[in-house]
Amino acid sequence: MTLEIAPQQLSPTDHTALTQAVKSLENPNFAARLSDYAGVPVNRVLGFLPKVANNQLNEMVRSAIMKSLDVAIDTLEDEPPPTPATWFSSFLAGVTGGVSGLVGLAALPIELPLTTTFMLRAIAAIARHEGEDLTKIEARLACLEVFALGSKQRNEKVDNIGYYAARALLSKYTSDIVTFVAERGAIDASVPVVRSMVSEIASRFGLVVSDKVAAGALPILGAVGGATVNVIFMDHFQRVAQAHFSLRRLERTYGTAHIRQSYAELANRSSVPV
Repeated sequence: MTLEIAPQQLSPTDHTALTQAVKSLENPNFAARLSDYAGVPVNRVLGFLPKVANNQLNEMVRSAIMKSLDVAIDTLEDEPPPTPATWFSSFLAGVTGGVSGLVGLAALPIELPLTTTFMLRAIAAIARHEGEDLTKIEARLACLEVFALGSKQRNEKVDNIGYYAARALLSKYTSDIVTFVAERGAIDASVPVVRSMVSEIASRFGLVVSDKVAAGALPILGAVGGATVNVIFMDHFQRVAQAHFSLRRLERTYGTAHIRQSYAELANRSSVPV
């Protein structure tokens, strides 16, 4: 007869981290962050934000993700400090957002890749602080996943697809890329699995980018300015990163199955789809 070992009970600190992760990841809402700063109800902000959907913007988003992929693969592990000093990345993003706000949409092809690179550095700092080994390709790709976890696809809101389902989809791509790098020693952007992962991340990240672009042009947020919109944009994804890497740390400590079950229980208790 085999005795089953009961899962280790989460410490109060870790339980708090898990609860916060559920809150951040099951309801990623950039408009809610904007409403906090604008001082208006979130439903009004959502009503004011037209979806900025065009081929040019989609190409900018895809280009920004490709740039982030290059950074993640080539240099990410060399940069982040031992503790997550994310304020400097937010400051730089605020500066680029301010310049973009003055110039207008014409600056977006330059501003967006810069902002996503600053954001990736901040995400990497959070990842390292939560115990990730950024010399490993899997950990660096997990940093890229954050861009896809900061919003939900429109069909996901209907189908109740939550964090773990989205992460499972992304993991199919990352595991194949890790295998490819182990065999070939490098990533080729033309490889189908790389293109598929970039497209998946860009389609999700683009939803928040379109809200960011639209928010910069709103009269109700005009006083906030492009700089502050960019800082809110950074803060939004840093919260998602903190939740994502907190969960990965908890999974390493308590086991993936136990954390996933606890996550589901908390989400269901809060009437949040898992």
